[in-house]
Amino acid sequence: MPPEVKAKSQTKTSPLNGMSVDVEEWFQVGAFERTIDKGDWDRLDSRVEANTDAVLSLFAETGTRATFFTLGWVAHRHPGLIRRIVDAGHEMASHGWDHQRVFTMTADQFRADLARAQAAIEDASGQAVTGYRAPSFSIDQRTPWAHPVLAEAGYRYSSSVAPLRHDHYGWAESPRYAWRPLPDADLIELPVTVGQWGSRRLATGGGFFRMLPAKLTDIAVGQVNRDRHGAIFYFHPWEVDPDQPRVAHAPLRSRIRHYSRLSAMAGKLRGLLGRHDWGRVDQVAAEEAARLA
Repeated sequence: MPPEVKAKSQTKTSPLNGMSVDVEEWFQVGAFERTIDKGDWDRLDSRVEANTDAVLSLFAETGTRATFFTLGWVAHRHPGLIRRIVDAGHEMASHGWDHQRVFTMTADQFRADLARAQAAIEDASGQAVTGYRAPSFSIDQRTPWAHPVLAEAGYRYSSSVAPLRHDHYGWAESPRYAWRPLPDADLIELPVTVGQWGSRRLATGGGFFRMLPAKLTDIAVGQVNRDRHGAIFYFHPWEVDPDQPRVAHAPLRSRIRHYSRLSAMAGKLRGLLGRHDWGRVDQVAAEEAARLA
């Protein structure tokens, strides 16, 4: 057994943290949404299956269960991958149909996007979908209708808010920990974990984790755990793929964010998985719902 797994199994005093994977192709990211046309997606090199299989192997190696927030577009085209995720004991959840940001939709469009994605994911997985994550954490003050639509559709939890300021997303005024967005529904919002340094908040998942020292994420998880909450961490399968195609005509900032330190990601993840207790996001949601009852 790897040393990281031994260390993790000996420490069970902290709350369970939620490990999550946003399952999407390398070309479906927000950084390229104005560079790569959706009409070209089916002609591009598909790498999501191999990359997600690599993530599944890492989770099997470290004894980790996680939640896979998956695009309906991916589930429709790769049902075998979805079955492998479920057969390994992980939770399937929705990431919407094709990574369209929620604040670019109307309530009716959002409702239709949810239904289309849920049908594809449930058909492929044979598992009910009760969790949702908005592409690019795009539920914020511009979408007052989003949580009511999610509750209406029967979702038990959302993990769609980043409680900070960022040039692409963020709802800085929202709570740092789990909260009920509606007074008359059981739906809870599980914000992605941010570290707090004075008045400044810093994101910890995805590209932030790749490019910044891993110690910053450890500190953020420790802060959350000391407050008796579970942290919510996220990353993408394409982040463990240093050999993916390069989009040379994308903006410089987008290329820096997308390609930096891809070769370091798998090793950093292996260390993170060993240093904290991780589980499925629906488990964390259940614990937080009981706390909020």
